[in-house]
Amino acid sequence: MTAPADAPAAPRLERRIGLGGSTLLAFNGVLGGSIFALPATLAADFGSFSPWLFPLVALGAMLIVIPFTRSAAAFTESGGPAVYGAVFGRFIGFELGWIYYVARVVAFAANANVLTAYLARWWTGADQGVARAIILVAVCAALAAANIAGVKRALALLGGLTLLKALPLLVAAISALVIAFPPPAPGPLPALSEVEAGVLLVFYAFVGFESAVVPAGETKRPEIALPRAIFGTLAITTVLYFLVQLAFITALPGGGSDDKAPLIDLGRWLAGSTGAVVLTLAAIASLGGNLHSIMTSTSRITFALAARGDLPGWFARVHPRFETPANSIAFLAIVAAGLALIGSYVWLAVISALARLFVYGVTIAALSRVPGPRPSPLYYALGVAGIGVCVWAAAQAEWVSWRTLGVLAAVGVVLYALAVRRPKASSQPSA
Repeated sequence: MTAPADAPAAPRLERRIGLGGSTLLAFNGVLGGSIFALPATLAADFGSFSPWLFPLVALGAMLIVIPFTRSAAAFTESGGPAVYGAVFGRFIGFELGWIYYVARVVAFAANANVLTAYLARWWTGADQGVARAIILVAVCAALAAANIAGVKRALALLGGLTLLKALPLLVAAISALVIAFPPPAPGPLPALSEVEAGVLLVFYAFVGFESAVVPAGETKRPEIALPRAIFGTLAITTVLYFLVQLAFITALPGGGSDDKAPLIDLGRWLAGSTGAVVLTLAAIASLGGNLHSIMTSTSRITFALAARGDLPGWFARVHPRFETPANSIAFLAIVAAGLALIGSYVWLAVISALARLFVYGVTIAALSRVPGPRPSPLYYALGVAGIGVCVWAAAQAEWVSWRTLGVLAAVGVVLYALAVRRPKASSQPSA
């Protein structure tokens, strides 16, 4: 059916993100604060076997990633989960997109507070009172401005933050392994009941690769770029995690003195206070890159929902000069700053991961309804296994996490009901 000549044009974003940009989004979505906090915990629980948890979990994650990328590559518009869920109906598409959006915004708020905690190690009081509030608001405002100013500028900043966080980690890990060579031989595989908790913890360190698929409508040849970006990210992060964990147990076999920031101990072991400062700055850059990735990709969720009328058209307005979803970016920054100011949201990290397990599962299930040629039977077999992994991982979450996620999902139901009751014209952005 042809639209009337005087109908407002659908909001549109230009395809400016290439393979490099997609990889940056996926990589920074995965590499946040986990690797800066995990080494001491894993070393204490699994000893010399702990580095090998990362490649083992990565292999298991492939059961999710392979069918996920095949399904995601079939959809070339922005919105990610909101688009994949829509193949099962408008409401499911909205609810899945909403759950993912809330999970990512809460994760942003939590990581912003972690950022102030790292800053407080060198700037006393940065995580308290007025100073903390100023830092949180400034971070949200700066990242919003960088994103509104254009996706190319946003990706350039993301590239710089990626270099600042990945290079020091890699150099520190290799240096520690060379100095303290040889590394310890891997210990015996722990009992299955012990491995389950560790595997779940390490699995959470890999989630976030889906950041690349949300702005698919701004990606050049997304059917090719997105799978390559996700597989490349999984390979890079696996190697990096393995090397960092191996370096930690090699250089500090007895563990460090700081369980919350163990890599600062590794930096101090390598180069005294200078090494501690360098790895602290790497942690700050890592968190900054993660926040920037969330801001860039997650703002496209509300844009996509509004573009199809499931949220007010205000969210779908595109900046006339920069061609970015400025209103959606600004809204995310305001909500994230408000959540971050209320208090610490670290405890919601499990909820964020739990919500993404739903996203992975529904995205894989969408294989049965992807446009174009049908996937081979191998993808369906892997899809069944991938959904099984999602169900198993979700079952490890505590009841309080399920209850909180249910409340957040219910909020989405209310917003959806309000949106669909508006006249259809109100869902379109004004000319």
